[in-house]
Amino acid sequence: MIDKYMNALEFDKIRHKLSEYAFADNTKNKLLALTPYMNEKEVKFKIKDTTEARKLLDSMGLPPLPNMKDINKYLDLAEKGAMLTPEQLTLIAQFISSCKRTKNYLKKAETLGVDIAYYGGSILELSALFEEINLAIRNNTVDDNASTELKNIRRKMDSVNSEIKSKLENLLRSKKDWFNDDYVSKRNGHYVLPVRKEFKNQVSGSVLDISSTGSTYFMVPNTVLKLEDELSILEIAEDNEVRKILYTLTSLVNDSTISIQMNIEAMETLDFIFAKAKLSADMKAVPAEINSNRYIFIKNGRHPLLSPSECIPLNFELGNGITGIVITGPNTGGKTVALKTVGLFSMMAQSGLHIPCESANICLSNNILCDIGDGQSITENLSTFSSHITNIIHILENSDGDSFILLDELGSGTDPKEGMGIAISILEELHLKKCLFVATTHYPEVKDYASKTDGLINAKMAFDRESLKPLYKLEIGEAGESCALYIAKRLGLPKRMLERAYKEAYCNEIKETQSAMDTSFIDNIDDSKLSKEKQHLNSIQKEKEEKPVNTRSLRFQIGDSVVVYPQKKIGIVFETANEKGEVGVQIQKSKQYVNHKRLQLKAPASELYPADYDFSIIFDSVENRKARHKMEKGHQPDLKIVYDKIEKDTI
Repeated sequence: MIDKYMNALEFDKIRHKLSEYAFADNTKNKLLALTPYMNEKEVKFKIKDTTEARKLLDSMGLPPLPNMKDINKYLDLAEKGAMLTPEQLTLIAQFISSCKRTKNYLKKAETLGVDIAYYGGSILELSALFEEINLAIRNNTVDDNASTELKNIRRKMDSVNSEIKSKLENLLRSKKDWFNDDYVSKRNGHYVLPVRKEFKNQVSGSVLDISSTGSTYFMVPNTVLKLEDELSILEIAEDNEVRKILYTLTSLVNDSTISIQMNIEAMETLDFIFAKAKLSADMKAVPAEINSNRYIFIKNGRHPLLSPSECIPLNFELGNGITGIVITGPNTGGKTVALKTVGLFSMMAQSGLHIPCESANICLSNNILCDIGDGQSITENLSTFSSHITNIIHILENSDGDSFILLDELGSGTDPKEGMGIAISILEELHLKKCLFVATTHYPEVKDYASKTDGLINAKMAFDRESLKPLYKLEIGEAGESCALYIAKRLGLPKRMLERAYKEAYCNEIKETQSAMDTSFIDNIDDSKLSKEKQHLNSIQKEKEEKPVNTRSLRFQIGDSVVVYPQKKIGIVFETANEKGEVGVQIQKSKQYVNHKRLQLKAPASELYPADYDFSIIFDSVENRKARHKMEKGHQPDLKIVYDKIEKDTI
């Protein structure tokens, strides 16, 4: 899968967090490069590893995995004939010891009935090498007992050192006036006496150093020169013997290179698996079921990068005949978080990781592609809209029926009408591809498209109308509203501004009438969940109980603002439905009869005009209105009324 999409869903942050649980640098790098697996059997196997490792963590605690830092480098040095230092040999011995303890840990784990316990069978103990190193090296130095020869040499060195110190201390005691201090010190690896400047000619010997003030000469008396020479010879012999021992141990390490590398591989594998288990424990996560039936189900999911105490659980289902979900709702309502959570869960599960939820069933996808964020780029000269379209074109080119697509604020960043049209065309293309997708939008037309299209469904982010706060709770099956006018009213926006806002939002198509709209809705906005369309339908059904027409056609009353499909033109009803279910609609200056099935109510007349509004202002010419007015006063033989030509369903 493409890195930019994984990063957009913050999978890179999950990988970084995961890598922090590993010991070995090589394991950390593998975890940082983790990508979703494409094979169902492999995904299930990787999840099983994580599940079993989590079971061991919960039952037995952390495994004693070793620190493998630089072990491979030491093996390379040994192979090239270099001499390993006591410190390096100590680290190798510690690695072998940790491998043995890990093997014992896994041996005990066999009683839990987990297959991961049998990784212990691939771990070699290397007891002989460990004993050799442990015998020869103590506290990062070669021990006296490393060889008989070394032990004898160091015994002689101790004897000579004692004899030298004894002679010098005797001289100090016998000639106290000659010396500035009453103890023997060392300079440049030799025992010396602190002789006063005025007595330096009284002491037979060599001057090795002079104090900064020049008052003290550090001298080696001739009486110990022979012993000094003997000590130097012993030190050379000691160094040769130590090097011999270290080269021997290095050779043993080199002989065991293949076995050590096998243990390194086993430890890195376990390090990789247990890092996933530690992340699972940290997130209180569970294994997801994996399917190949294009079905996604999440129960009480929590975004893994948000604080559990602040994260509202997400319930989500996609599949079983539904291939696309359109999420709507107010800004800051959590639409993007919901989108990212679903996408991130899919990536994590397909990468063999547990996900933080109560339960989940995730399908395999050959690609998880997304368009999230504005993507604006100065260096690439891309506007927000250009970036969205460029990204979406790439998504469409690289997706098919096995892909999972996530689109945030679909169609945004440009003219609303054109953006809405593009949004619907994109959803239509994804629907034709039969891929799974989730999109967020503010366009009501996109919600309408989803409600009318088989296989698509609306969803909304819940909103508390009392506190004016988003609830960050996804509710599938019902379209959401922006709630902008309601929020503005509750926050105190003046009524005249609300009226103007409503008119601009819903009534621009009848501006030429210069009519006064019915603003009673402004005073009566409440938190009722019953839509205006349903209220409108109830009222007109009572008026037309006896009219033998289709029930749905009764929704449309004179003055209603409607959308005419498929062109999505805005019109105004000038005549209610006839017995055939055809509604008279005026679109601009043209009157037409349109089948009610092609109409969608945009705003009812009761919200646009006063109760006694004269609709002839809209539907009649000025000449006809004047003629009607005169005719009402009496017979006018010279006047006539000209009726418009009405077309039948020609849009």
